[in-house]
Amino acid sequence: MNYLVSRLANGVTVATATMPQMESVSLGIWVGVGGRHEPAPICGISHFIEHMLFKGTKRRNSAEISQAVEGIGGYLNAFTSEESTCYFAKASADHFETVLDVLVDMFLNPLFSVTDIEKERGVIKEELAMYLDQPQHHVQELLSETLWPGQPLGRSLTGTTKSLDRIARKSILQYKGQRYVGRNTIVAAAGRCEHADVVRHVERMLGKLERGVTPRFVAARNDHRGPRLTLQKKETEQTHLAMGFHSCSRLSPRRFTLKLLSVVLGENMSSRLFQVIREKHGLAYSIHTSTSYYADAGAFLISAGLDRKQLPKLIRLVIAELARIAQRPPGESELRRAKDYAIGQMKLSLESTTNQMMWIGEHLLGYGEIHDPQQIIRQVETVTPEDLSREARDLFLNRNLNLALIGPIEDRKVVEPLLRLP
Repeated sequence: MNYLVSRLANGVTVATATMPQMESVSLGIWVGVGGRHEPAPICGISHFIEHMLFKGTKRRNSAEISQAVEGIGGYLNAFTSEESTCYFAKASADHFETVLDVLVDMFLNPLFSVTDIEKERGVIKEELAMYLDQPQHHVQELLSETLWPGQPLGRSLTGTTKSLDRIARKSILQYKGQRYVGRNTIVAAAGRCEHADVVRHVERMLGKLERGVTPRFVAARNDHRGPRLTLQKKETEQTHLAMGFHSCSRLSPRRFTLKLLSVVLGENMSSRLFQVIREKHGLAYSIHTSTSYYADAGAFLISAGLDRKQLPKLIRLVIAELARIAQRPPGESELRRAKDYAIGQMKLSLESTTNQMMWIGEHLLGYGEIHDPQQIIRQVETVTPEDLSREARDLFLNRNLNLALIGPIEDRKVVEPLLRLP
């Protein structure tokens, strides 16, 4: 893939991946601001602003924003993460200018009417309540609180009822004005498009955006001194488990080894944990591992849902598998399968114009450059079986163990003695 990058005089970055065989184009406006940039009293404001940009501009009301894209067969969406916010759309490449115009209009000209702010405050509170009613989602937030207690990375992206009540129009205007600036903005396009055309249109529409400065955030801390357990009693059919270990930042070369460690342990049906927990013992319908990375931190994650009576057995089996891979490297054939899976999944993902657009935005914000997939493949191929065991030994330590649970559990003393790695 040929990625091209240009920077406008005001700092806006424009990047494209031309895919001439596609009928579609995916466009995204990325801003380098998210949950970890927020002051604690108004946590959730990045996500609140994301919602508000859909509520109307000086040119279009809320319905007209949706109709402008859906009326040409496209779709429009957005998301907020810990370190970024993205507004994106996909449509036929014939309607590229229309889609870009809608996204830029939302980005530059939101009304932020007091009436809409109050209405959306209620909507987001319902979203917050919805997540609290989904233990498989909420347990991940509890794990983040356990990994990074009292820190921005440990807070919910949605905010809290109290913080949402503190977010006023003045704070929205100030927060957006300081962060939605040229040096902190990326326009990414992938599909049937030409780089020069994209740059020309973005220059015309965003060329006068204030240059501004890139916002800072508080560095993440890891001061663990033993296993940490967060337990929330709730009358659910299942007990939901999320286990996490502090790992490395996205900038560390360790991430390639961690990815393969995750594949071997729990990213698919042939993984070790799936085979042991589900296929051999029948303890859970789903058990999964994953990795998450930030500018200066990261985590290795394990999640499952099961009958509370089986929780002690599951924890013992999971810890045994973590210890096993730390003590004995996987065979060459198992590692080969993991590499082929990771590489194959990446290749399949990048057939999509939307995923190519996501790749561009995530890489430019996270690394300052776009890594060619072939670079990633070469890094993955260098990992050895011994690398996986070495990483597991460094990662799976008692002092680095974090566990969050939601379910009908009466006493944490039932769980605490189990949190011991050999």
